Amino acid sequence: MEKSVNPDAIATILANPSPDSSTDIVVQVVDLKLAGSRYMFNANDGKMKLKAIFQSSMSTEVISGKIQNLGLIRILDYALNDIASKGEKYLIVTKCEVVSPALDLEIKTQVKSEESGLLLKPKAEDEIKSEVNNEGTSILLKPKKEMVTKSAAQIVHEQHQNMAPVARMAMTRRVHPLISLNPYQGIWTIKVRLTSKGTLRTYKNARGEGCVFNVELTDEDGTQIQATMFNEAARKFFDKFQLGKVYYISKGTLKLANKQFSSVKNDYEMTLNENSEMEEASDEATFIPETKFDFVQIDQLGPYVNAKELVDVIGIVQSVSPTMSIRRKSNNENVPKRDIVIADDTKKTVVVSLWNELATDVGQELLDNVDKSPIIAIKSLKVGDFQGVNLSTLPRSIMQVNPDTPEAKKLRSWYDSEGKGASLASVGSGMSPLIKSGLRSMYSDRVSLANILSNPSLGEDKAAFFSVRGYISFIKPDQAMWYRACKTCNKKVTDALGSGYWCEGCQKNDDECSLRYIMMSKISDASAEAWVSAFNEEAERMIGCSADELEKLKSQEGEENPYQLKLKEATWTPLLFRVSVAQHEYNNEKRQRITIKSVAPLDLAAESRYLLEEISKMKLSQ
Repeated sequence: MEKSVNPDAIATILANPSPDSSTDIVVQVVDLKLAGSRYMFNANDGKMKLKAIFQSSMSTEVISGKIQNLGLIRILDYALNDIASKGEKYLIVTKCEVVSPALDLEIKTQVKSEESGLLLKPKAEDEIKSEVNNEGTSILLKPKKEMVTKSAAQIVHEQHQNMAPVARMAMTRRVHPLISLNPYQGIWTIKVRLTSKGTLRTYKNARGEGCVFNVELTDEDGTQIQATMFNEAARKFFDKFQLGKVYYISKGTLKLANKQFSSVKNDYEMTLNENSEMEEASDEATFIPETKFDFVQIDQLGPYVNAKELVDVIGIVQSVSPTMSIRRKSNNENVPKRDIVIADDTKKTVVVSLWNELATDVGQELLDNVDKSPIIAIKSLKVGDFQGVNLSTLPRSIMQVNPDTPEAKKLRSWYDSEGKGASLASVGSGMSPLIKSGLRSMYSDRVSLANILSNPSLGEDKAAFFSVRGYISFIKPDQAMWYRACKTCNKKVTDALGSGYWCEGCQKNDDECSLRYIMMSKISDASAEAWVSAFNEEAERMIGCSADELEKLKSQEGEENPYQLKLKEATWTPLLFRVSVAQHEYNNEKRQRITIKSVAPLDLAAESRYLLEEISKMKLSQ
């Protein structure tokens, strides 16, 4: 197919704010440059230029060199926006294909730039007819014999004049895709489905009292944006917004998103005020937005532990627990919960806690089909540090069972060919502190034990977290170091009538149980020593074996007790501890309780870097 630009491409775009599939639009990319997270350029057809921008998802094609400055692209989908403050228009390219790599020169004829309105000097006739790219491919240009240059305003005005009144009204209702919105636009209308609705909250600050609530909106392309409403707008729209319905919304404003308070992956966030308009699209063709996932592999979850950012995961379901009833501390309400274990092709597993309807509905479906190893894709999960790393659903979380996606097909292929018989390990076990919780967990909030012990009010309102470098100085050998646990939910079991063990959480008997640590030990540093408690995963790392293995050692007899030798081996090795400090009441007296949340061997290189940074800070403060 002959490669060429369309001499009237810009005029066609200006006259058709919505793409027409019957029109072939090929332009040259000029002045390509990075602006924030997107790439801007001038779309050039040899006659006119138009400011343009590639949507952020296309940045990889520019970085890889597929889209090049002075190259040719065929625009397949776009949105045309106004810059109200400058009286200009610009183009957002949402889909394109590469026609040619970079040419030697910018294509020019006697044109009037839409950007500047300046006349450009024409080339000689032989230059107009042919441009040659780096590969020697001829780029043919076929300008009209009589060319009349028109401004964008003239073209759009003529287009309106030729329209019937109904058609002109339709243009005013033209729906903008969310990807095209920005703070510099004029009036726009979007068509979105309400996919998440927050509660109406009250607040108090220096300016007085008020109320606010947030919603998450998703358009037909799966693009999301968060919208916030305050006071009058909140009261006006709270009851009107109903989860799952489709709305036309206009007269809102946009600003740069504050990522700290938004889980939606959009550069902007929306504010609706009392003058904003919202209309339910009941008589229009509704849609189910495509759920777009940004999957994080299980072995890469460490840096997200206790972070504000939410993650999407996909995995093969390995096990499903029965539904449990958990009592909330805030309001004493019982909520259903179910834990599932999933694995992916990194050969790691992670526990996902399902709450409320996800536990009772989708969770029951998974339990009924767990023997078939279903694939589950989950959007918007919170990453916690329970058992090293764990995931938990939120009210906004979305789950899909056996989705028809390339990622699911790849995962199924791996599991059927290799994963079914592979040895899988929990992602939380054996993680180094830098991988597990990011740099903050072990190398920030560093204090001495004396600093914790000298402040008895620490953890009075809520648990406080610190990092400590120290040693295990003593493990009391005659303590009850473990408990019998259910193999499904890890809760304590009791002897069943007859034989086996009874789990109250799972409401079932089992012939076997496992042992899980609940251990007290003394840790020391240069300043002090303190008693701390440690649970199963942390205690396993401290002692170097499981509770079942240690119990076998305890039953052995001999001159040298292997059980006590194992405990002694665990002492006086330099370790990094992440601890929580909370208050508990004992004999009507409040006391500090220090609990080890994570533990890891001392990384000498990382520790040296940390100490050098601390020395530098001390020098600067002098």
